[in-house]
Amino acid sequence: MKTRALGSSGLDVSAIGYGCMGLNHGYGAGLDRRQAVALLRDAVELGVTFFDTAEVYGPYTNEEIVGEALRPVRARVVVATKFGMDIVGGKMVGTDSRPAQIRRVAEASLRRLRTDTIDLFYQHRVDPAVPIEDVAGTVRDLIAEGKVRYFGLSEAGAQTVRRAHAVQPVSALQNEYSLWTRDPEDNGIFEVCADLGIGLVAFSPLGRGFLTGAMRKDTPIDEGDFRRQLPRFTPHAMEHNQALVTLLARVADEKSATVAQVALAWVLARRPWIVPIPGTTRAQRLRENLGAATLELSAADVAGIERAAAAIAIEGARYPEHMQAATGR
Repeated sequence: MKTRALGSSGLDVSAIGYGCMGLNHGYGAGLDRRQAVALLRDAVELGVTFFDTAEVYGPYTNEEIVGEALRPVRARVVVATKFGMDIVGGKMVGTDSRPAQIRRVAEASLRRLRTDTIDLFYQHRVDPAVPIEDVAGTVRDLIAEGKVRYFGLSEAGAQTVRRAHAVQPVSALQNEYSLWTRDPEDNGIFEVCADLGIGLVAFSPLGRGFLTGAMRKDTPIDEGDFRRQLPRFTPHAMEHNQALVTLLARVADEKSATVAQVALAWVLARRPWIVPIPGTTRAQRLRENLGAATLELSAADVAGIERAAAAIAIEGARYPEHMQAATGR
């Protein structure tokens, strides 16, 4: 597996990481613990060194799975987790990035992850009630104490990133980024990453499964799958957006690759400091995704995809309004 530097902070990871959320959260029943642990260990053996989780996944149980799976190989991997959500009765009810809460979350995550240090600690969403300088200062103190190595922000606005970075250097930004979600190119995130030497961790680089080519307008979505809430996963939107999958399929045929591999290779080709973190619950899909790291798209390939994609208007917002309001702050 090739590696990439997440910006200029010294944080090097596998070119493709692993988003752990879907193992047991967000997309229905998921895997049982034994299966999830086995799949994560397979990922390590295949060269993945970057794993992403959060206390809110489960909640809490996703971190426990990651901790169990990676403890035997802890020195070989980078583990990212997140703080900043207010969890009451097992449900997320808002944000909470008060300094004392950040510290409580750090201690709890360290226990669940069975580790002495959190490699990358993200604020999951910006808390409008807490100045970002206070958040960055708290993580700076945790870094000084050896409990955290690097500071990250997820779905923060560009100006918030700059304010945080002035207090404690931000090593990575986590944003949704794929061929059908290109907001970071236009909202200042690409610019701030380039200016400040920050890496971009692209979550949902396969469009929450849509860009694998496996979903159609009549694909059933389970009751417990949060995609049922997303405007892009209505039957009408999925039918309209198949044009993007058709584009990827044409390139895949030319490259003797899969649709998912082309989608991931496109993300990798956009900037050298971008690391996608696709998730999966299948060993076969894991191997397929990782194969994208060796799929080379030439400048002409990328330009051709750009031209064709520009003619496709994506149908549907990526989040409903109340969820979208929590991003870009």
